[in-house]
Amino acid sequence: MTAIKALDFYLPDELNASHPPEKRGLRRDHVRMMVLDRTTGEIKHDHFFHLADYLKPGDLVILNNSRTIPAVLQAKWLRNTVPIAPKVEIRLARRRGEDMWEALIVANPVKTGDILQFSPELSAMVIGEKENSPLKQIRFTKKGTDLYNIIYALGEPVRYEYIEQPWELDYYQTVFASHPGSVEMPSAGRAFSWELLFKLKRKGIQLEFIQLHTGLSYLLDDSLVQTPEDNDEEYQISERTMEKIIQTKASGKKVIAVGTTVVRALETAARNEVLSGITNLYINQHYPLKITDGIITGLHEPKASHLDMLSAFISERHLLKAYDEAIEAGYLWHEFGDMNLII
Repeated sequence: MTAIKALDFYLPDELNASHPPEKRGLRRDHVRMMVLDRTTGEIKHDHFFHLADYLKPGDLVILNNSRTIPAVLQAKWLRNTVPIAPKVEIRLARRRGEDMWEALIVANPVKTGDILQFSPELSAMVIGEKENSPLKQIRFTKKGTDLYNIIYALGEPVRYEYIEQPWELDYYQTVFASHPGSVEMPSAGRAFSWELLFKLKRKGIQLEFIQLHTGLSYLLDDSLVQTPEDNDEEYQISERTMEKIIQTKASGKKVIAVGTTVVRALETAARNEVLSGITNLYINQHYPLKITDGIITGLHEPKASHLDMLSAFISERHLLKAYDEAIEAGYLWHEFGDMNLII
């Protein structure tokens, strides 16, 4: 296992964005944007809808079109047909097959063979454990689209403690999300509006989409810190998209990843020469990026492994200085917060 030396700093509670921008009276593309120069560390402050000003015709922006599923479910817990608890919470963590998921079951230890009854139409059996992890493997009685349809009807989005009240699932979607599978929103793409995407296209900036389905990042216990290598995620890149990437790089233009998920998928494909599969790639300051020239991302909390990935783009010194300035300037953190372009 790789030792993670994540960056630490003090983040005041009031900078945790608890409301979507739309609930703060802003359009989603009107959040703030901090722009960092990879080489010099120069910092500029702007708004996200001015993104096109920092990109050139021929540059390629790659977005993750994975759609967020409502991954928090409630179930009746049974053992040998005997009810153990009338209501337990299950957090889906990552898909392992058409009818199989790893899940965090928020209850006293469940055993292999226990049944989780979600509704008259849907139940799941606990079929195994993940080594050195609180996650369990469960097999549903439905699969594929039928399973997703019931999950969408019954579930709620994953919500962490800084989100003070529940928001509808639509607030956890990007405007272009199309392939269900992410347990947590691929949030770097949230600030894009259709108007902004069209504006980029009109300027001659290329757009392509990949999928990487995000897994559950927090297991509700501060002592259980998942490293990126513990967090397997499913990704898919089309041959056409990879051809566009190769053409863009060959012409001397930049490939800009929207989010750490996109960086992870692209760099995995470059490293393994496989366009789809599972990735547990850990990227830090020592990792030589082969594809990605810049990243559009949110602001990441102290000690997050995502900060390690950002240090592959820009020195830790420049990154910490920029984050200090963002805190001073009152930028907002997390999925409903402000944006950061490193280029």
